[in-house]
Amino acid sequence: MRSHTGLRALVAPGCSLLLLYLLAATRPDRAVGDPADSAFTSLPVREEMMAKYANLSLETYNISLTEQTRVSEQNITLERPSHLELECTFTATEDVMSMNVTWKKDDALLETTDGFNTTKMGDTLYSQYRFTVFNSKQMGKYSCFLGEELRGTFNIRVPKVHGKNKPLITYVGDSTVLKCECQNCLPLNWTWYMSNGTAQVPIDVHVNDKFDINGSYANETKLKVKHLLEEDGGSYWCRAAFPLGESEEHIKLVVLSFMVPLKPFLAIIAEVILLVAIILLCEVYTQKKKNDPADG
Repeated sequence: MRSHTGLRALVAPGCSLLLLYLLAATRPDRAVGDPADSAFTSLPVREEMMAKYANLSLETYNISLTEQTRVSEQNITLERPSHLELECTFTATEDVMSMNVTWKKDDALLETTDGFNTTKMGDTLYSQYRFTVFNSKQMGKYSCFLGEELRGTFNIRVPKVHGKNKPLITYVGDSTVLKCECQNCLPLNWTWYMSNGTAQVPIDVHVNDKFDINGSYANETKLKVKHLLEEDGGSYWCRAAFPLGESEEHIKLVVLSFMVPLKPFLAIIAEVILLVAIILLCEVYTQKKKNDPADG
């Protein structure tokens, strides 16, 4: 009797909703990739992505190609995530609409999506590719092709870091400063490395007091190397980190001992002493020959 009473209580109108929840909780999970689950979860993810990239700036770049200029390249510098619109303009006397337009990223063919748009006005064909760059994997080379002969290429990369091109020469016991900078950019952080012969080793100023790292501005970094030894010479790298990737520069440091600049001077002195010795020997020999009675 108690069991029937409990069952009637569960199915009572006031508890029907509770029963449905219990049945739903005990139902086996759908397999991964179920369309119903996908439709349920994709909406908030899509809204989150749209909200995250809604305030990004739009950057527009264009390459014009003609029958005379069949190949053209353009470098694009991106520091942070952005919306991009790449456009290739093809002008030809022949029917350009009959020619096939394709886009590639590096060597991979890009599938046609809503981001592609191709229109014709007179004898000019406009092909656009719109997309959002939000990580380093989307950096690279994007090319538009019209047939097999016309090609426009957009090289998308992070800002380039600049340092001293020529080797920096200094002497044992001195201090020197290595400097890197990037024009019109603000890296997230800077890191210095030095070569141990086979790999780059990060420089930690908290562990090694031989080094100091600072910079007057956010777009530059300076590495001070103190109490130089000959073994401190070698290759140094400065690396700037951006939201879309990293950029680095190589600087060569040469540390000389004080004997190095003295060697040419000592060599000259040795040559002078040798020459004077030869002259004196010749004078002595000549004088001795004059005073020798046997010669008289």
